[in-house]
Amino acid sequence: MVNRKLFRPTLTEVKEQQYVPRPAQAMPQQVPPRKKPAPPEQTHAENFYYVKQMQARTPVAVVLNDGEVLRGTVEWYDRDCIKLTRYGSPNLLVYKHSIKYLYKEGDEASQGGTNGQ
Repeated sequence: MVNRKLFRPTLTEVKEQQYVPRPAQAMPQQVPPRKKPAPPEQTHAENFYYVKQMQARTPVAVVLNDGEVLRGTVEWYDRDCIKLTRYGSPNLLVYKHSIKYLYKEGDEASQGGTNGQ
């Protein structure tokens, strides 16, 4: 077994390296414009939506890429798929990449569905 020693700088060495005073600006009126921070990579909005529908056991309609509509409740989800619990039919594991969109079951009129015709 080889005995290796770990070299770590002391805390004072780290503080000295990080503190470098900036030179004073010649013209204090010229302040560079601050950039807007980049938006976060992950907003977790999808996760929040699925959790809300699961807890309320909201009936949803899942429209697949080919136009087929599946109805049921979301039992659980992960990064790649959702489990749809259906009434009177077998439960389904649906891959997210095959879902065009989904909506709450009572929202057909707001989704451009039936309009009384």
